[in-house]
Amino acid sequence: MQFRQKALSKLQSPEELDLPVRLARPQGLLVLAVTVLVMAAAGVWACTGSVSAKLSAPGILIHSEGSYLLQSPFAGQVTAVLAKEGQPVSSGTPLIEVGTEHGTRAVRAVAAGRVTTLAARTGTVLATGADVAVVERLTGPDDPLVAMVYVPGDSGGTVSPGAQVDLTVDSVSRARFGVLRGSVQAVGRAPQTPAQLTGFLGDSRLADRFSRQGNPIAVLVRLQPAATRSGYRWSSAGGPPYPLDTPAPVTAAVHLAAQRPVDWLLP
Repeated sequence: MQFRQKALSKLQSPEELDLPVRLARPQGLLVLAVTVLVMAAAGVWACTGSVSAKLSAPGILIHSEGSYLLQSPFAGQVTAVLAKEGQPVSSGTPLIEVGTEHGTRAVRAVAAGRVTTLAARTGTVLATGADVAVVERLTGPDDPLVAMVYVPGDSGGTVSPGAQVDLTVDSVSRARFGVLRGSVQAVGRAPQTPAQLTGFLGDSRLADRFSRQGNPIAVLVRLQPAATRSGYRWSSAGGPPYPLDTPAPVTAAVHLAAQRPVDWLLP
């Protein structure tokens, strides 16, 4: 108490009443001014600036009609395989022959296309409904490729037709040839079930892969044509020196619409 009384007496001394009180040092005022300017600039940017974002999703390069899974309508043993993987076939083309109790029967393609997978081998015993082949539907040799991209169901609303898409093709070196360029042509209205995915892709394993995080929204991506060996535009000068094979897994980066930062704070 003795020291506190001395301090009060010193403050109340008439000799010190005329001394100015220092509220802040010049350095403090400078820091305050800079802080105010930065906050003002951030507020202006939040209201007038924009931030771009990308949505990453798996997909596949394929022709627009998709593929179908050909199954054997007969039970028996495969006596001959008449087709090869990569071979174009017409509707009604026999792919395999099956020896049944009623004689030899042919399992035929139900639509024109190209055989991408042959599951049957000579000597294989098939049950009725066993998988025989996957055939990619084609209407002509010059049918363009598309990318089917499967985005999470709750992200479908963020993708707009016309949005730019960068496609990393698993079978093409990104370091050497870059990414494939495309744009969104259409966005599905409802999530795809595994059965619907299998019906279009002709492959239940692919359907399981794309629906691993729930039923996805299908996004159709149109590839940008160009005078390259693949026939499409790449981020590199010419892309790979060979045509693309299908089906080919891809990873898509979909460019979403730019947003103002302030929109993130508003409901």
